[in-house]
Amino acid sequence: MSEQDLRERAHNVDVTVWVGKSGLEPVVDELSDQLRDRDLVKVKFLRAARGGTTTEELAKDLADRVSAELIETRGHTAVFHR
Repeated sequence: MSEQDLRERAHNVDVTVWVGKSGLEPVVDELSDQLRDRDLVKVKFLRAARGGTTTEELAKDLADRVSAELIETRGHTAVFHR
C-alpha cells in the first residue's frame, strides 16, 4: 500500500492515543499494542507534552521507539503505521 493510500485512509481514523505531560514513555506500550491490532493509529500530542520540542520531533522519536513508520503529522496529530 502506498503512503498516499495510507494518508487517505488515515483521514477517517480517530485519535486513540494521547501524549500528555508525562511524555512519550507512558504511551509506548499502548501504541505498540494498538499497532498490533490496527493498520493505522493516530496520536495527538497535547501542549503539555510538547514543551520545547515540535510535534514532528516527538512523532519521529515515538516512531523509532515502537518500530513504526510515521505516515504524516498534521497540526499536533501524527499517524503511525506498522
